[in-house]
Amino acid sequence: MEQKIHQGRNVKRFREMLGIKQEALAFDLGEDWNQKKISLLEQKEVIEDHLLKAISNVLNIPVEAFQNFDEEQAINIISNTFNDEAFIGNSGGTYNVNPIVEIIKLHEEKIALYERMLKEKEEMMERLERLINKV
Repeated sequence: MEQKIHQGRNVKRFREMLGIKQEALAFDLGEDWNQKKISLLEQKEVIEDHLLKAISNVLNIPVEAFQNFDEEQAINIISNTFNDEAFIGNSGGTYNVNPIVEIIKLHEEKIALYERMLKEKEEMMERLERLINKV
């Protein structure tokens, strides 16, 4: 019997592997999105193609990984999306780098940016509250 693929759970798996919070994914998907909508999306067994494509673009993960997740197959799909940067020491021996680690490295800057943006937002809110209280 064929196993049912739960696309929402797969989105959640990859998002968590990348260390991206639901709020950050919602921010990248646009103003119509929020944390609650991402949570509901991750509970859906089947996600509309246009949404999978948008999530694919944000997370830099192929749509096929969400549609066909089985751990071995998904890792193959991801590793096939890397070119020479996914390998070290091409002169002699070739060593595969874990593609998940490479994806996480690619997103570390993005995560740091979100953290800085959130801190700046909190500081701005504090300044606004102080200004309001002075009036």
